[in-house]
Amino acid sequence: MTYLGEGWDSRAELVDGWVERRPRRPEAVPQLLRESVVMPWLAPQLPLPVPVPVVISEEPLAVRHELVPGDELTTFNAAQGRQLGEFLRALHAVPIAQAEQRGVGRMTLPVQRFRDEVRVPGGEALLARIDGLPADTLVHGDLGPEHVLGSDGVLTGVIDFGDLHVGDAAIDLAWALNSTPPEFADALAETYGVTGELRERVLIWHQLGPWHEVLYGNDIGDPQVAAEGLQGVRDRLRIGVSPG
Repeated sequence: MTYLGEGWDSRAELVDGWVERRPRRPEAVPQLLRESVVMPWLAPQLPLPVPVPVVISEEPLAVRHELVPGDELTTFNAAQGRQLGEFLRALHAVPIAQAEQRGVGRMTLPVQRFRDEVRVPGGEALLARIDGLPADTLVHGDLGPEHVLGSDGVLTGVIDFGDLHVGDAAIDLAWALNSTPPEFADALAETYGVTGELRERVLIWHQLGPWHEVLYGNDIGDPQVAAEGLQGVRDRLRIGVSPG
């Protein structure tokens, strides 16, 4: 058994050549169960390898899937940007009715908690912009460098579909267009077909990202996590791009 890592929702270990994941908190149990239903259907429709988990234990819950090759992205190039653009075009073209039949729901933002727990200048104006954003696309929901894998200058897979939901396509472009080098971001935007209106929504989701970190820090009783999230909120509201 080899420890692979853990995120907000699950812990992963390599067991007998398989990735074994277990929920870290009760809220993550339905997510893992939903992945075991949705991913066997979704995976063949995508141009990059993704996890296809199978439940091996219901109490306590554990799932296993083949190891998706590659490592977290630390270097970026145009070829990777084009690959991710193609991946997102395929994902966002999946019929949402079929996804909903398999248990995929729609995002519900904790807006009142944002108002109560994240009090910063300009925050209310950002929250007001959330109203009216579309929710008509199947999205990964948590796309970042730790979930996009690569090797030898190409992408090799995308992991962690626990936040898969029907929402705004712009959420999947937030990190990719605002926190990556221009060579990568420009190639992705061209391949995907990013419009000016879509970029405006992308920025909203990019600015909103650290708000979740504040709430997570509060939920687990970790003031440092909450403080780092709050600094991210301030930085992104001030300059509209990732602080680094």
